[in-house]
Amino acid sequence: MLRFLLVALNIEAILGETSIERRKQMLRRVATAGVGLDSVYGQTLQRIREQRGGRSRLGMEVLMWISHAERPLRIDELCHALAVDMQSTDLDPEDIRSQDTVLGSCLGLAIVDAEASTVRLIHYTLQEYLSCYGIFPDAHKTIGQACLAYLNYNQIKGLPANGVSNLGDMPFLKYSSLYWGSHAKVELSDGAKSQALDLLNRDGNHISATLLVKHISSFHFCSLPHHLWPSLHHASYFGIVSVVASLTEREGCDINQRDCMGFTGLMWAAGQGNEEVVGILLARGNVDPDKPNKNGESPLWRASLNGHEGVVKLLLARGDVDPDEPSNDGRTPLWAASYNGHEGVVKLLLARKDVNPDKPHNDGRTPLWTTSHNGHEEVVKLLLARNDVNPDKPRNDGQTSLWTASFNGHEGIVKLLLTWNDVNPDKPDKGGGAPLWAASYNGHKGVVKLLLARNDFNPDKSTNDGRTPLWNASRNGHEGVVKLLLARNDVNFNKPNHEGRTPLWNASYNGHEGVVMSAHDHVNPPSLPCEADIRLTANVCQRNDPFHALNLLGYMNDFQRWSR
Repeated sequence: MLRFLLVALNIEAILGETSIERRKQMLRRVATAGVGLDSVYGQTLQRIREQRGGRSRLGMEVLMWISHAERPLRIDELCHALAVDMQSTDLDPEDIRSQDTVLGSCLGLAIVDAEASTVRLIHYTLQEYLSCYGIFPDAHKTIGQACLAYLNYNQIKGLPANGVSNLGDMPFLKYSSLYWGSHAKVELSDGAKSQALDLLNRDGNHISATLLVKHISSFHFCSLPHHLWPSLHHASYFGIVSVVASLTEREGCDINQRDCMGFTGLMWAAGQGNEEVVGILLARGNVDPDKPNKNGESPLWRASLNGHEGVVKLLLARGDVDPDEPSNDGRTPLWAASYNGHEGVVKLLLARKDVNPDKPHNDGRTPLWTTSHNGHEEVVKLLLARNDVNPDKPRNDGQTSLWTASFNGHEGIVKLLLTWNDVNPDKPDKGGGAPLWAASYNGHKGVVKLLLARNDFNPDKSTNDGRTPLWNASRNGHEGVVKLLLARNDVNFNKPNHEGRTPLWNASYNGHEGVVMSAHDHVNPPSLPCEADIRLTANVCQRNDPFHALNLLGYMNDFQRWSR
């Protein structure tokens, strides 16, 4: 791929010259410079800069947008972005270039991805090249200005704040609404700051606020109305320090105001990890640093969930923040940090004497349970090091930390939990399934080995409806687990569930030939599957897969010979 790219760019560089003599000169330059990517990219960028008229500036702007946009842009979005005039109050349709003009100005360095319908650089190494050599040092400032200028155009400001159904005539509106602040956070000129304040002064009465709130609310699994999106919340969400500072200094600024989701500006800043903004807001004497949203989640809770250690430190340094305050459903900041495996935040919270490390969710899931479920081994170690954490504490349905780690195949965590004497390796949930049952269900061979190495449990224990670990593994086709269980003398291959279905019946019915063969190799008379099971299964398979049915009937004949 790279060799083809080098050849293609070199050929295009040569053929791009307009006379025979200039082509000869380019050929000599290519031959002298060699075929390194840096050389080819450098030559092509030089050719872009040497283009006549506005094509030189256009070509470089295209590369800047593609390489620094927060997400891949569609070609129509890019064409509108390039048409923005910072000095104008209206978008001029005649400034919108065609796709061919935009792409042609890049001399082959940018293409449209046919599958994704977005514009991209010709190869990922070009992105690395542009970054390495700092080709666009002011990219974020320029893009942020363009987004704000677009949002402040009269055509955009005149749109209804409650949204429009079709954005086809203004394709750049959504990108600029969702990401102007991301670029402005990196660098913001004085002119752009003024435009940002003009935009935010509408306090949600702008189409851009509607689009942003809808985008945010989709990640919070709720629906927000378009209104009541205060300017302070908007700026705090993006983390634009200078704008937040200006807004808090205004007379009448309600720093504890909640939006329609119940969030304060501090909560948005904390949840996004905007540490400097959190510092500005906490410096206000009338701020409530522990004010929760409608779900009972505090700023500390949001920061802990997302792993923002710096923000957590700032909040814990206050005397008016409760570090163990749960949300409405019982999840504490420690629980939230453990859920996502944020080791640094967990350490900060565990260092507090006023944090209960074993405090459960309303459904009984403790921090240890949830981090075991998600496989965060280092956090498990931190919690197990505490004397006030019960490593065998089940949630309300009886599933322990060992059970959920086994079910999800987290071998390292299973090893850690099995080292504790007060962890029962055979403790079932309310349905009767023990950790071995859970591991066998999903075919986690490594976990099954660890559990089978123990002598203090029953490897043939059934659930309340009669399903054994072997029954589970056979049903789901986990051949490796089946072989491990068949090697045991205390596992009955012929043990049916309450409906009378044996492990072999399950494996046959679900088409797991490898499991059936394993049974063929390991089961000796008189522990045989019943002939009726095999005939029934073969009949079922014959309707769906005649070839498979013949195989099963062959196995059945072998079993019959054994039984004579």
